[in-house]
Amino acid sequence: MDMEQIQEFVVNHPFLWGGLVLALIALAVNEGLRTVKGQKPIPANEAVRLMNTDDAVVVDTRSAADFKKSHILNAKHVPMAGIEERAKEISKNTDRVIICYCGIGNVAPQAAAKLRKLGYSRAHALKGGINAWQADGMPVTSK
Repeated sequence: MDMEQIQEFVVNHPFLWGGLVLALIALAVNEGLRTVKGQKPIPANEAVRLMNTDDAVVVDTRSAADFKKSHILNAKHVPMAGIEERAKEISKNTDRVIICYCGIGNVAPQAAAKLRKLGYSRAHALKGGINAWQADGMPVTSK
């Protein structure tokens, strides 16, 4: 595909081209805002660093059955459905670092966002959930 064909496509399909440009801009703005607001999920190595240096509280938002099978050492089990009501069980200190995780990383960002709305400004989600944690060779326990 040469430059003339690209120009011809843009001229002949302005709505498609405009839609693509708008979608890319929206994606870039969304990612930028997530990064600025601290909403971007953190990888396992960053979570370990926060656990070791900032005494982060780790919160498992999965079901009780999944938690019993395996979880990150010293994690508190607070299912997503009750995260707002049980926030004080996680930490009374709203400045404390909190790392939420789920199975594959799709629920924990919502839990971290709810905690941030309650004033926990340092709430993060674990990127990829416990599956990514284990894939990175990080330890879990069933006790």
